[in-house]
Amino acid sequence: MRRAAAAAFALVVFTTSAQAELTLCNHTSYRMDAAIGLEKRANVETRGWFRIDPGACRQVLDGAYDAEMSYVYARTPQVYGSAPLPQNGNADFCIRDGDFTISNGRECPVSQQAHFSAARPSDSPKGPTINLAEEADYDDAQARLAGIQRLLVIAGYDANPIDGVQGAKTQGALNKFLADRKLPAEAAASANFFDTLIAAAQSPDGHGFSWCNDTKYSVMAALGTAEGGTLITRGWYRVDAGTCLRPDVRGDQQKLYSYGEAVDGQGRTLKRGDRAVSWGGDVTLCTRDGKFELSDQKDCAVRGLNATGFAAVTVGGQPSTTVRFKEP
Repeated sequence: MRRAAAAAFALVVFTTSAQAELTLCNHTSYRMDAAIGLEKRANVETRGWFRIDPGACRQVLDGAYDAEMSYVYARTPQVYGSAPLPQNGNADFCIRDGDFTISNGRECPVSQQAHFSAARPSDSPKGPTINLAEEADYDDAQARLAGIQRLLVIAGYDANPIDGVQGAKTQGALNKFLADRKLPAEAAASANFFDTLIAAAQSPDGHGFSWCNDTKYSVMAALGTAEGGTLITRGWYRVDAGTCLRPDVRGDQQKLYSYGEAVDGQGRTLKRGDRAVSWGGDVTLCTRDGKFELSDQKDCAVRGLNATGFAAVTVGGQPSTTVRFKEP
């Protein structure tokens, strides 16, 4: 039911004739798990997963790149909430959980397919390269810093704006993060620093607001925040069973608005009788199916939106606040 999609990302690709190993580069502010499709003589082989941190590159093909066409599908960890990548590629190929190589990427049930986008590599010093790019058009260093900023914000540290620019605010947030975990300054440049950031962003302890799912179901959650005098709702954030997630809370909030509903393996709302299994309250705000960001909370149903009951959560004056989804 909750299919997340956005249009802020693109594949930056050009034609190349180079015969060398294929490389993927991540110029976004999100950690990516990528899969590739290689088409040759009408057959498509798919391979994955290749984890690539912001600002990093990874070789994804041993030997010469000799495909007639290549394709890419990329996803982000759940810690980021609703998927920031478009899921509207024009080629449906097979994927699996865990590392995989599928010799015929067209022969699998629809439930095991993903929407890949066509991508011809560009020539670079690394050889044939496909760049995963964000609208901000970061270079490698800017993408890494923006990725650090984004995860610091999710973990409850004020490193806004997320722009890939080093400044006193970002440095202060980073210094506090390192001090809280008794890490040396050089840890921020280490190869595993994004693992540390993601672990902190997933933890319910520490700074900021988080959801924790104590049920056996997956929960799709939505959040309302006051920004510039306007109440904005955003969703959907997937919180898997037994996990916690910190949504991106912007600004200095005194009160937040939280809603969650349980879904099955196909993303359909679970119901008890004719009522959804949900966690909310009596504050009516607007939501809709699929990824959304809504700034007008009036006349939801009239505008074709869902009128949803959110719970008001006081967060002002508290270092951390956790909303727990428990078995009804």
